[in-house]
Amino acid sequence: MPTLPDFRLETHFSKWEFKARYHMTASDAEAMSMRDLLAMATQEERDAFDNMCLGYTETFGDPDLRDAIAATYAQQSASSVLCFAGASEGIFAANQVLLDADSHAIVVTPNYQSHETLPVAICEATGIPLDPNDNWSLDIDRVAAAIRPNTKLVTINFPHNPTGAILPLDRYHALVELCRKHGIYILHDEIFNGLGETGARHLPFIADIYERGLSLNVMSKSYGLPGLRIGWIACQDAAILSKMERLKHYLSICNSGPSERLALIALRNKDRILARNCAIVDENLPKWDAFFARYEDLFTWHRPAGSCMAFPQYKGAEGADAFCKALVEESGVLFLPSTIYSSDLGPTPQDRLRIGFGRTGLDEGLAALDAHLSRNAKGSS
Repeated sequence: MPTLPDFRLETHFSKWEFKARYHMTASDAEAMSMRDLLAMATQEERDAFDNMCLGYTETFGDPDLRDAIAATYAQQSASSVLCFAGASEGIFAANQVLLDADSHAIVVTPNYQSHETLPVAICEATGIPLDPNDNWSLDIDRVAAAIRPNTKLVTINFPHNPTGAILPLDRYHALVELCRKHGIYILHDEIFNGLGETGARHLPFIADIYERGLSLNVMSKSYGLPGLRIGWIACQDAAILSKMERLKHYLSICNSGPSERLALIALRNKDRILARNCAIVDENLPKWDAFFARYEDLFTWHRPAGSCMAFPQYKGAEGADAFCKALVEESGVLFLPSTIYSSDLGPTPQDRLRIGFGRTGLDEGLAALDAHLSRNAKGSS
């Protein structure tokens, strides 16, 4: 494999995530403490955690955990689940198994960078831009026009990173039928499924509705437990799962046993945890509404359909990149500028920034942001 390019988002976070005072661009829900998670456990689950042996675990994942993961789907069983050390390992494994040098892949843009750079490192790829004038939706006709005889994979992500968009259900089914017609796999990054305003309508999991669908999920985002480093892919295609499992022998080999026990507790309390995290979004979104109403001259705001992220437009003369740089360096407020989401497969918006609203403590960050804007307004007057 060729040398992969610098991972812009992760490099940016490596520099600022733990240094900036106000993390205003997080894509995960508020993390729980070990104490709070274990308080949800039954005595039997707590005993299993306290008394477990710290040895290797099964490469596919703990059987009880896979049962619990399968229960989050409508049509899956434990045999259709393969666990990974986070979602990124799953993304890597899926691309390595599904693609070769003679393949062609289709990816949506903008997107989390590895969904583009990993297929591009293997084969030719085509980017299909989401349309900001159509609620960041996907043009299925453009996907159809991009299909070649050797197209093996279409990668999508809804709720979408960074916009929070959710594809309309009719377009989702149209995409599935299109890929079914051509025998193309769909890798659907579903790590934000279930997170958003209370009552948000999420798409059905791709593994439940398509025989060549790979459902990527993780404990990090909607569940707010990134420290566990537990992800998975659910898929009806047993041969593909087997190939990814054998590739995992070269990667993490197996997951952390304690993390698997803790993930099991969390999944058995899934509804409670998701309700907690969506309630944080419910509380925070009106605060962003009020903020953007105060600064209509600087921002264009559109509420996202799901997740805990949005991608507002910045209209200041210096541009989004310079604004975000000054903001974090001068006031300790961290955003992601849209240049982080640049694509080699086509143009992407350069006048936007990613904000987050899945964590507590938003008021302090908004106050610092207000103060920054006020200081700069006075300085330019």
